[in-house]
Amino acid sequence: KIFYPYLFVLWNVYRVEEIMKILVLADEESKLLYDHFKPGMLDDIELILACGDLHASYLSFLVTMSHATVLYIHGNHDHYEKDAMNGCICVDDDIFVYKGIRILGLGGSMRYHPEADHQFSEKEMGRRIRRLWWKIFRHRGFDILMTHAPAYHLNDMEDLPHRGFAAFLRLMEKYKPRFFIHGHIHATYGSCFKRLDHYEETTVINAYEKYIIEYPDEN
Repeated sequence: KIFYPYLFVLWNVYRVEEIMKILVLADEESKLLYDHFKPGMLDDIELILACGDLHASYLSFLVTMSHATVLYIHGNHDHYEKDAMNGCICVDDDIFVYKGIRILGLGGSMRYHPEADHQFSEKEMGRRIRRLWWKIFRHRGFDILMTHAPAYHLNDMEDLPHRGFAAFLRLMEKYKPRFFIHGHIHATYGSCFKRLDHYEETTVINAYEKYIIEYPDEN
């Protein structure tokens, strides 16, 4: 009888230490993962989140050479054809649940060209989000907000093409996801690039090229 509580404590400590490695990507193909790829490099990666403006062949390569589930959204330059995505899953305007982790995808950037695909005004992005109300309600929120563009005045830039969406701030304020993962702001842009940040209770990550996050595996 005395021993059982200790077993319970040890079991819970073990559960807390279980983690899932998630590879996040955006904007530029990693030479390490593509040109210099070696078997086994992705063996510990369970989930890959591609945040836009990456070649379809690159994502198809990753889904083929790893055991990971690959989720993607659109950037403002890519033109993905579903037939060419080779098992990758588009989560634009959707919530995908992976082992209990609820992932909301909203691709595209601020509209700076009147006829371009995957570009949206602030009002248009707001309408996209409102159309998701039932999915968000049914899943009781989400754990990861996955976008291409950043949020307004949160690692974005002053010019219209690289300006973030205020709607993303409201999503974080209301649903308090664990992570907000975006791309669009390149490391080559200089001092405006910030890999890690925080907004209220959410950790903000710029997924430019590649970055690995660790997520508690609740299963």
